[in-house]
Amino acid sequence: MSRLAVRLAGLELRNPLLSASGTFGHGLEMQHIVPSSAVGGLVSKTVTRKPRPGNPLPRIKETEAGFLNSIGLENRGVDAYVRDVLPAMHGADTIVVTNLGGEKVEDFVELARRLDGQAAIDAFEVNLSCPNVQEGKLPFATDPSMAARVIREVRAATTKPIFAKLSPNVSRIADLAIAVESAGADGITAVNTVLGMQVDWRTRRPGLFTNQGGYSGTAIKPIALRCAWECARSVKIPVIGCGGVMCAEDALEFLVVGCRAVQVGTASFGDPGLLGRMAQEMDALLDQAGVASVTELVGTLRPWDPPPPRAERSATASTSTSTSTCSASVHPAARGAQP
Repeated sequence: MSRLAVRLAGLELRNPLLSASGTFGHGLEMQHIVPSSAVGGLVSKTVTRKPRPGNPLPRIKETEAGFLNSIGLENRGVDAYVRDVLPAMHGADTIVVTNLGGEKVEDFVELARRLDGQAAIDAFEVNLSCPNVQEGKLPFATDPSMAARVIREVRAATTKPIFAKLSPNVSRIADLAIAVESAGADGITAVNTVLGMQVDWRTRRPGLFTNQGGYSGTAIKPIALRCAWECARSVKIPVIGCGGVMCAEDALEFLVVGCRAVQVGTASFGDPGLLGRMAQEMDALLDQAGVASVTELVGTLRPWDPPPPRAERSATASTSTSTSTCSASVHPAARGAQP
């Protein structure tokens, strides 16, 4: 399906669909359900310098329109990643992006240096924005100067493309986007999960041990779209949209607001095979709309014309509406981007 091919920071993707970090293992664990050849790229679960046990239970809680998580970047550390995961990733028939996590600038730099020579890795996604570490108070998630420092030092440690993953839990995400672009980022992932909370009034207990956590799923799509749009209109580097993508229609919306690619996260929990079907569904939608190539949609959002004079409004008012045609039978857990 060459009409779906996209170019992302010098990388050639067969389609604009990637897994979101923390929702698809490191990628090949799902090979029996979603062949790697069906997606544009696989984004690993976050890798840290040392093993992390993650946060105490309970750390996942389903909600009305998505779910909350407070996994806390549980992983076995970079040594285990290099020893046990990367050898298999050489056989991945797609782009491999390794998500890097840390609590200090030095953590990110050391990871980039350690993994720079790994041929199985095509790019790094620098996780500046995890809300489940230090109660979401990591300075480089909210401070443009600190975010820029991380990217600048990671840029000096690797020749691979760098995607900066930003948080929606800020007042002006465009400031962060501009800062990481100026520091050398090759792309931006917008966005990570939204801070949220759930409470059982009968027991008076929060749904998560950490009280608050990252909220993901279909309910955050309007927030994620707005953040992705703000980033795309503020920088020249490509933006990867992420947040609330449940079907091909949703993915195409992110392209229209200016994204070059899209990550699918929480939806994979309720429908693990979804990511493997979405490219065909996207191709069919392009056929129906008479669009020759998916790249023709990127950044084509059309603002409304100014309203006519008041006397003419009643005669020209439109009552048309547009809603997503995602299946209404989505599994509840899928209505919940990433632990």
